[in-house]
Amino acid sequence: MEKPQPSLHSTLLRLREAQARDPMPPWDVRATRLRTLERMLNEQRDAFAQAINDDFGHRPKEETELLELYPSLSNLRHSLKNGRRWMRARGKLANLVFLPARTTLMPQPRGVVGIIVPWNYPIFLAVGPLIDALTAGNRVMLKMSEYTPRFSALFAEQVARYFGADEVVVVTGDADVAQAFSALPFDHLLFTGSTAVGHHVMRAAASNLTPVTLELGGKSPAIIGPGARFEHAVERIVFGKLVNAGQTCIAPDYVLVPRERMGDFVAAVRKTVGKLYPNLGLQQQYASIVSDRQYERLSTLRDDAIKAGARIEPMSDAHDISAKRLFAPVMLTDVNDTMAVMQDEIFGPLLPVMPYDSVDDAVSYIAAHPQPLALYLFEESRSTIDHVLARTHAGGVTVNDTLYHIAQHGLPFGGVGPSGIGGYHGEAGFRTFSHMKPVFRQARLNGTGMLNPPYGAQFKRMLKLLMRVG
Repeated sequence: MEKPQPSLHSTLLRLREAQARDPMPPWDVRATRLRTLERMLNEQRDAFAQAINDDFGHRPKEETELLELYPSLSNLRHSLKNGRRWMRARGKLANLVFLPARTTLMPQPRGVVGIIVPWNYPIFLAVGPLIDALTAGNRVMLKMSEYTPRFSALFAEQVARYFGADEVVVVTGDADVAQAFSALPFDHLLFTGSTAVGHHVMRAAASNLTPVTLELGGKSPAIIGPGARFEHAVERIVFGKLVNAGQTCIAPDYVLVPRERMGDFVAAVRKTVGKLYPNLGLQQQYASIVSDRQYERLSTLRDDAIKAGARIEPMSDAHDISAKRLFAPVMLTDVNDTMAVMQDEIFGPLLPVMPYDSVDDAVSYIAAHPQPLALYLFEESRSTIDHVLARTHAGGVTVNDTLYHIAQHGLPFGGVGPSGIGGYHGEAGFRTFSHMKPVFRQARLNGTGMLNPPYGAQFKRMLKLLMRVG
């Protein structure tokens, strides 16, 4: 592993020294930092949206505001409202045999947190963990993606303008910088990105025994159950798949449909896309693919699947426009697990559609593959919903919609196994970026001396009592 760049080391040292001077910031200090972040987002919202649009080639401002700015500001307000309460130490009586001693869980900032930000939602996936880390009282370094260079540069410039250099620092640069960043001895490191890169990040962090939160991805399935509101299910799947042109880590990756409804599904998708994106080819409210590299990757996935026997079902009358990186959305039927499109996370507007004969068949297919970051189930029967939830694993689940479990303050966001480690958002994020330090407070009058050596008859009587009462 290449050693981190000296400039990164010196930045980390500066933040660590500042944290050492104020290792337990009071709520007023934390709230001031959160309000500073809120002010930056409000004052720079148009500039941030324009920079992201320029990086993508085209991304609707409405999507940036709905999917990035709104949830970021909502998370901020939630943390400002609840952060003081989360900070309080939680006391309880000690175990029965140790009374009248007491115990306390004391939330303590981890120190300096590193955050590696992906390109697909660069505001939300930078600001979300930043909010949690600041609420927990930490200093923060963020590494922005080189695939959104305009936004990354602007975000770095504005963070330096609004925050002190010993509070929050933004780093830009290529993959070599990201590799060096992940090798820094942070007190906690959060990475959002692909599973393949996650292996490298975790390996680099392990050399320093740095605790990690990994938000990865995988193939997030959507199941249309036999009792689903069919038209509603199609609409919500189309929304979840085509917003940001499918460049969403929790987008539905493939759909499992009752075999007898396959034709209905294809027709309903075309009808729904025509309603939601009536001028998709004009690209007014449909995003571009972020880079030529990603565009070519998606083209290869689609074309290779067709060569291997998949059938293409266009979602609209639009055609690819490579100069604008407009990738026309399509469904793929007759797919199988030998195809790359069914092995790799798609991260774009390709939607494999697979038939199933029974709910248990659909569940068995999902269970036989790596645990996904998200799972979507459309069904009205409570018993069927409970059956699927009990027999599948996923980082998070939304029932009768897509995406929106990520926006709930009371739910942690994270993966499981190949789709990630740990979670954040709201109080769960506060705890991720805090050490919940256990404290045992012994009472002045206590009986622990009766367990001291030399071990005689009194010790044996006490030990026998302990064994009995627990």
